[in-house]
Amino acid sequence: MKTLLVTGGAGFIGSNFILKQLSETDNVIINLDKLTYAGNLENLGSVADQERYHFVQGDITDSDLIESIIKQYQPDGVIHFAAESHVDRSIDGPMPFIMTNLVGTAILLDRLNHYWRNLDDTKKNNFRFLHVSTDEVFGSLGMDEKFGVDTPYDPSSPYSASKAGSDHLVRAWNRTFDFPILITNCTNNYGPFQFPEKLIPLMVINAISGKALPVYGSGENVRDWLHVEDHCDAIYSAFERGKTGDTYLIGGEEEVTNIRVVETICEILDEIQPLESGESYKQQITYVTDRPGHDLRYAMDISKIRSELGWNPKNSFASGLKQTIEWYLENRVWWEALQQKKIYEQERLGKQA
Repeated sequence: MKTLLVTGGAGFIGSNFILKQLSETDNVIINLDKLTYAGNLENLGSVADQERYHFVQGDITDSDLIESIIKQYQPDGVIHFAAESHVDRSIDGPMPFIMTNLVGTAILLDRLNHYWRNLDDTKKNNFRFLHVSTDEVFGSLGMDEKFGVDTPYDPSSPYSASKAGSDHLVRAWNRTFDFPILITNCTNNYGPFQFPEKLIPLMVINAISGKALPVYGSGENVRDWLHVEDHCDAIYSAFERGKTGDTYLIGGEEEVTNIRVVETICEILDEIQPLESGESYKQQITYVTDRPGHDLRYAMDISKIRSELGWNPKNSFASGLKQTIEWYLENRVWWEALQQKKIYEQERLGKQA
């Protein structure tokens, strides 16, 4: 049994990770989350009363708070999810991304390094800090390449630049202070509890609400889709068995163009919740001005995590997407509550050039 500090645990991936941890391990989870627009404690309502789960509301840029959490809970490791993560929002307002993703990560590293250096040898040798990052730090790919662990960084947006910077900070703490870190870079996630500004939940909710389904540019941008459950399994595999100081790339090996994702969502909805008119949801697809700096394609070479840790994605995009759509249909209360709070109303973001 370990005590894990999970930052950003009320967000999409973080909450899925915590739910899996509490159902599949004996670990104690300390969830530190600022509860910005994308943090939602209702994601964790089913475990809120568990003795092994503790929630702390706060900001990772608050050094005194980080110090007090470390002192109180004496974590055996950290899984660092906390980040501003939406490209369009980073175009509209870059500074929160710089503060959370860069400054917040630096403060965590600084405080945790001081803590780690004063641990007894056994606990010190077992401690790990895993930083969860993104494929977007590498920039855009041509049609026949894949990102590898040695791919140079070439971020295109304020979001990806801030994540690239945080990756560099994490590596610097390892190389300068021997602080035991791991980095994971993942492809596009999907699954339950994803905030509806992201492509798949946005299209599902817009479709059944009778709204337009806006597709950027020609819709030919390609993404590799990874089910959030597979991602959480990969993260914990890296945390438990990965080599400290190393980077592990995580992907679903499911490359699909954006337009094909939207068309597939429409086809699944046509099957499981057909329109009374008998028409296809595809009639709601519209094309809008492309996102500034929109990367053409992302794809990961996941051979390292496969060969070293034995991890493979289990969910196919076809089955995972249908299950995800069904989850949003069955959990209208969850996303309607976000609409009622006026947190996000499916408006277009990131139009500034």
